[in-house]
Amino acid sequence: MSVIVGRKSEIEELEKLYSSDRPEFVALYGRRRVGKTYLIKQVFKDRLTFQHTGVSPVDRSDDKNRLRTQLESFYYSLLNYGLEGFNPPKTWMEAFFQLSQLLKKLDNGQRMLIFFDELPWMDTPRSRFLSAFENFWNGWCSDHDNIMLIVCGSATSWMLRNISRSKGGLYGRLTCEIKLSPFTLKECEEYFENENIELSRYDILQSYMVFGGIPYYLSYFRKGYSFEQNADMILFGDKPRLKDEFNRLFKAIFDNAEDCKKIIGHLATRNYGYTREEIAEATNLPLGGGLTQTLSALAESDFIIRYSPYGKSQGEFYKLVDTFCLFWLKFVEPNQADASFVNDNFTSDIMNSWKGVAFEQVCWNHIPQIKAALGISGVKTSISTWNVKGEDGEPGIQVDLLIFRDDNIVNLCEMKFSSFSYSVDKNEETRLIQRVETLKKTLSPKQKAHLTLITSYGLHQGKHSGKIQKVITMDNLFA
Repeated sequence: MSVIVGRKSEIEELEKLYSSDRPEFVALYGRRRVGKTYLIKQVFKDRLTFQHTGVSPVDRSDDKNRLRTQLESFYYSLLNYGLEGFNPPKTWMEAFFQLSQLLKKLDNGQRMLIFFDELPWMDTPRSRFLSAFENFWNGWCSDHDNIMLIVCGSATSWMLRNISRSKGGLYGRLTCEIKLSPFTLKECEEYFENENIELSRYDILQSYMVFGGIPYYLSYFRKGYSFEQNADMILFGDKPRLKDEFNRLFKAIFDNAEDCKKIIGHLATRNYGYTREEIAEATNLPLGGGLTQTLSALAESDFIIRYSPYGKSQGEFYKLVDTFCLFWLKFVEPNQADASFVNDNFTSDIMNSWKGVAFEQVCWNHIPQIKAALGISGVKTSISTWNVKGEDGEPGIQVDLLIFRDDNIVNLCEMKFSSFSYSVDKNEETRLIQRVETLKKTLSPKQKAHLTLITSYGLHQGKHSGKIQKVITMDNLFA
């Protein structure tokens, strides 16, 4: 078996389920390109009894032909695994009956593993796929102790709605649910080491700021090239490896891909995000249940998060946390033809500004590592942003991460991406003290505010740095 980076707990759980003596029904979901298919095929490389992948919905407008295409593809998979004596199925009920007959033929008493990849693609409109699938599990699989069924999909909202949280025939039928998340910084480091690609932690951090810890994107990195060279090769020029990836990403997952892209595009314009009402106004999307469902689908697929900003009465905000989308919209979309864009511009002012925002997104994606560095892994916490409008021409306050702790400490986090140890001058010290004092006025008497610096290479100790209570470095984020 090839080396699988990370995923230790997932592999352990899958092996335990495979070794059980009862029927197992497993749902695996996660953002597209995160490595779901690779994980299953590597773990169970020689143990798959039957495997089928749904056909990508290239043309969502031609519903009748989409059903025919899905059934035709399923029939060919049945033939590949040894089905004989059956004509192509006309319905999903007939298709799953044929599968049950094939499995009867292949049954030798050992564990039989069935893997359906991209299950949501198989559920075309008016196809009655779900009722047939429910009947297959409830009417056949669940009566066979040696069956293990794994279903996988990138359309996370579909998987959750129809499988994990099903209110129909699959209610309570799942025996295990696994969400596969993007790599952490540490897992990215392990991946590059495994591929013999020499990159410093600083460059791995920058690669995360561009590619977001998505294994499929990292697989295009080549050894012997710098981070900048790899980024240019993968995203820019006449034939980039990920040409049109942003559009493909949404088209493959969402029926309303254009609406999703509008929302992501708007969220990319402000780091702490927008309310549902602000999103509706900016994108001209109706303020109703459809928008709520789309926002939930984007959050469930790890593109955005929903949170309540500290001190705000407007309710929930939605914030973009997918670094790949941010980089694509800001730089790839307008500059893709420039084959050396990253190499030529990576120290420019506009990219330095982006680095600050992208680093904050990386921090939001590594809250467990930040808590570990603070020594509070076991303490209950909540996180938020904080924005205060300035009065009488004075500048406002914007803090992109507050950590509220049950031990009555509030970490006011300043996140600073830097290529050297961070220095605090007199003006910066004054600004930081003002932030802490303003925050204190909003806290209860038993709470204390701790000024916390999260930066690449730590703090340069000087006469203006004494107010900082805790420093978290890039190495802490790699924990």
